[in-house]
Amino acid sequence: MMTTRRAALASAILLASCAVIAAPKMARKPAAPAGTLPRYGMLVYSDLCVHADSGEFGGQRITLQRFSEVDTVLYEYTAGGLSWPVVASEVTIDPRGKQLYFMVQPPDEDERVISGKLADGGKTLVLDGGYCGDQSVPMRLSLVTDFGRKAGACRACPVPKKKKEMEEAPEAPESPAPMIEAGKTTTAGL
Repeated sequence: MMTTRRAALASAILLASCAVIAAPKMARKPAAPAGTLPRYGMLVYSDLCVHADSGEFGGQRITLQRFSEVDTVLYEYTAGGLSWPVVASEVTIDPRGKQLYFMVQPPDEDERVISGKLADGGKTLVLDGGYCGDQSVPMRLSLVTDFGRKAGACRACPVPKKKKEMEEAPEAPESPAPMIEAGKTTTAGL
């Protein structure tokens, strides 16, 4: 009698297990359109690299965490060595998920706004502002997908366009310095 009960119980458990496995899967939430930030989850954008001569890190890393209640950003940058993460305030992401901005206040620095737009189908975050002191070259942070990968070597800053144009332009002959009479000065009008 005991063995028939055990067999019946085992059969019921087996039947229930098969029913669960065979049940149709619930429809998943649709994925975010290409080139937009997903509504939930964590994304890391980084351009961190290692300077070959010193072995120190260069660049920055932005970790975006999207929850149903709030979006948070951890911002890291280099100042010789990698900084402690700075928790951003006022994180704002546009409803389409293509732009974001947030405020950070690193230790011993003024508060500043960092903003950017997604590019390359969401694989790159292009920050507003200049890179290497050249306002025409934007900062591009790549989406990190391999967290075990070592940081690559840093590349030298590109030659600014103005400086490059000046190097390529033929030099004008020097004109003699203007003579200023003693006791007389002139200033250019502003």
